Amino acid sequence: MQSTKGLAAVSGAAVVMALLQSLCTAILTINGIRVGIGVAALAVGSIAAPLLSFHRDAIRIPMLSIAAAGAVLNLAVLAWVRHLRERPESQWRKQEITKKQRWSERLQVAMAVATLLLVGLEIYSHPIVNHGAPAF
Repeated sequence: MQSTKGLAAVSGAAVVMALLQSLCTAILTINGIRVGIGVAALAVGSIAAPLLSFHRDAIRIPMLSIAAAGAVLNLAVLAWVRHLRERPESQWRKQEITKKQRWSERLQVAMAVATLLLVGLEIYSHPIVNHGAPAF
């Protein structure tokens, strides 16, 4: 017969693992939303003429901040997922990453790095293009 203390320990571990799996599911769901936002941003960027009234620092700077924070958060989450996969405690349940998952993670890293590069380029080039002098 098993003691109830042993069952409680197993149940606690199961709850922790279920929470971690829920976190992974939430992250994958957010990735789909992020792709939709990116496609919408691309569509809006292609019809820029009517949107020139939105080109103000009061809108531009918070949007750049949100984009940079989102990219950094995405990189941090991907690093954390990789860290969790490589932990010795997870080796017993480790499954081979599918080609689709590996491609998706690489694409997410590339998009986050591209976002950070584009934000940096915008911060550097905006004063040159719109005001005639570099900010530095």
